[in-house]
Amino acid sequence: MLPSRSPAEWPGLGGAAERRFRLFVVGDAGIEVRASLPDVRFADVRADRLTYAPAEAMVAGTAVNLARCATEYFREVGVLAKVGDDGYTAVIREELRRLGAGDHLRIERGVPNGVSVMLRDRPRDGGAGVRLLVVQDEPPGRRLTPADVRTAATGIECADVLALDGYSLLSPVSRDALLEAVRVARAAGTRVAFDLVPHDVDARLPASAVLPMLESADLVISEVHTLARLLGCPAPSRGRELRALLPVIDEAVRGRPLWLLRFGATSLERVLAHQRGRSALEYPTGYTTGVERAGFGDRMAACELYWWLSGG
Repeated sequence: MLPSRSPAEWPGLGGAAERRFRLFVVGDAGIEVRASLPDVRFADVRADRLTYAPAEAMVAGTAVNLARCATEYFREVGVLAKVGDDGYTAVIREELRRLGAGDHLRIERGVPNGVSVMLRDRPRDGGAGVRLLVVQDEPPGRRLTPADVRTAATGIECADVLALDGYSLLSPVSRDALLEAVRVARAAGTRVAFDLVPHDVDARLPASAVLPMLESADLVISEVHTLARLLGCPAPSRGRELRALLPVIDEAVRGRPLWLLRFGATSLERVLAHQRGRSALEYPTGYTTGVERAGFGDRMAACELYWWLSGG
């Protein structure tokens, strides 16, 4: 059976009382501009519009976002990402230093750093607004290579867990880099955790491009709708349908990963933890109306990784 207490109960979303374990993250790093629009709904915009709203520019990306939360749980956090060569490069390095995360950045000379823009419109019906995420076409992270991974092999080999995400699958080059990272981890006995993103990955890649990563992982985090669509199944709308999906997942994906399946009104409220041959555990994440959505998924993931490594 899986542990009876959930990660939201222990260690909790506020960080761990004792920082333990080594985490190594491979993903994106760049600059992101974020803004929430309290008086605008995208569907109502019919012409150019000026609005004043909370906005910030920050170092972000899948690797940095997870590392920012993970330093509250893990004794050591390392980050491998391919970045550009401009004035923002030093800013990215400084942010990793400020966080206390190890810098394994690989610089691609002569290209700019990746920039993204995240806008969220006015909340509706008591829930979160719609998110519009605009990401620079072909950022440096798409060109992370197996050779880049091998330069960071020691960090992967010394880690307790290697964390990867699906954005790197979108390019054949960085996809090969992820497979190389898994190979290095497997040879060293480092466990592998994989976050199945983007949430519409099923519309961007065939299942055959994603399944090898799912089958190589020891732990997979996914919104249940994303995984269901990827496997060609209807998205479950109720708990009974979700549990009926579990044998389908076990049949479709070789190996025996621990699945942390996100579901609920916004696919963030609850998790079903499932592993072939063991009783499932369902738990609330703590996300409710009024909780800041930006960054919540990374906080939850860092908490769950620590909980998993600790045996619950």
